[in-house]
Amino acid sequence: MTSLHANPLFARLADAERVLVAGAGGGFDVYSGLPLALSLLHQGKEVWLANLSFSALAGLPADAWAAPDLAVVTPGTAPHQGYFPERTLAQWLRLRGHPSTVYAFPQTGVRPLRDAYRALVELHGVDAVVLVDGGTDILMRGDEAGLGTPEEDMASVAALAGLDGIPTRLVVSVGFGIDAYHGVNHVQVLENIAALERDGAYLGAFSIPRATREGALYLDAVAHPQHHTPERPSIVNGSIAAAVRGSFGDVRFTDRTRGGELFVNPLMSLYFAFDLPGLAARCLYLDRIEDTRLMRQIHSRIAEFREETPTRPPRTFPH
Repeated sequence: MTSLHANPLFARLADAERVLVAGAGGGFDVYSGLPLALSLLHQGKEVWLANLSFSALAGLPADAWAAPDLAVVTPGTAPHQGYFPERTLAQWLRLRGHPSTVYAFPQTGVRPLRDAYRALVELHGVDAVVLVDGGTDILMRGDEAGLGTPEEDMASVAALAGLDGIPTRLVVSVGFGIDAYHGVNHVQVLENIAALERDGAYLGAFSIPRATREGALYLDAVAHPQHHTPERPSIVNGSIAAAVRGSFGDVRFTDRTRGGELFVNPLMSLYFAFDLPGLAARCLYLDRIEDTRLMRQIHSRIAEFREETPTRPPRTFPH
């Protein structure tokens, strides 16, 4: 139990010396963990960044792999590829004088992803892992009206849930409301958070203020790929950054959102923090994906579960 003035997430990380902050769901998810990673760096801890990747990793040379399914991405990796969030982040880290290696996991099933995580943890003696989701679909247990895009997120959760040797394993979700575009009902997100609180797995929430150096650096980091890869900027992190700046409503920062309507609001800039084993224990289908080796197996197993499972009806906010 901590005091009210102490942040429970950072209290759980207080004794950790070597922390891995990893994006759970691919794309630019690792950017969603930057404020947390930078805060830990500023506290004097060793921090490594990793991401389940949507980039074309298969074409990387043999010397770019630290272990099977564990790519080492640097500012100069695969310069011919236009879309490569991990490389773009490595370039930004170098510009700001931080260690500029970002690890990347290809899209696999749970077993090879767990092996890759194990290799990375052993490589650096990691004693804490924080899994980051840009959005809220990582909080879906499986019987909700809509799950969003859970395959990558839950592969990451399942992979780390099976690594009991890591002293501290946490999950943070930032970007509340963004996954409405993918069918997530956020009243059910709140219902799930309440259940995790009852289980003792919810560690509270806190904002990313732009007046902090971590908040300011996050805004700078998000602006960097928006400038360098304008054809495919991150809608999730663009929305979170807009919320951090105090924007509200249908905020436009890319043509990719043309034809839709965004609802940027202060809740998007909140980190919701959880104990990873506690979160994993509430997922109703995690055992079904445990032995998977391919991402398409995860997709089909979730689809089978959904066909067999009655879903909770969606609800609207009462006010």
